[in-house]
Amino acid sequence: MARKHVGLYPGTFDPVTVGHLDIISRATRIVDHLIVGVAVNAGKGPMFTLEERVGMVRESLEEFGTRAVARIEVMPFETLLVNFVKEMEASVIIRGLRAVSDFEYEFQMAGMNARLDNTVETVFLMASERSHFISSRFVKEIGRLGGDISTFVTPSVHDRLLRRFAEEG
Repeated sequence: MARKHVGLYPGTFDPVTVGHLDIISRATRIVDHLIVGVAVNAGKGPMFTLEERVGMVRESLEEFGTRAVARIEVMPFETLLVNFVKEMEASVIIRGLRAVSDFEYEFQMAGMNARLDNTVETVFLMASERSHFISSRFVKEIGRLGGDISTFVTPSVHDRLLRRFAEEG
């Protein structure tokens, strides 16, 4: 029996956007099983807790209508990425690129990960033309200022964001 090809798509997902979901959906075409790794990443000062972000990704996959949802697992992690990749028995890190400005950082990260473990490959997926401008940071900023963010996130994430903005006052 052939070995299952496992990929890992890491991120903070604060919040998960339709851009992330597009990358997730497309990544399932190149791996047999996809793990969406939700990072603690306290350095970014996330708006939502780790548990909330994991829940939002799971809910959003259902809402987004991802066909391969049965082959996707959502898991939190707070370790070095290459260690988590090995722990999950994955062989590929999936990264999304929105713009040329993303490339330099992602290129350095891929090089560092390869240096730490040369058995793990990094695959870059270009954001689709309908989502290349979407970022979690922009979604939060637009939403806080009263802009319409409903096309950038799923309905459940939209509701959570609006509740969080109301709590912030």
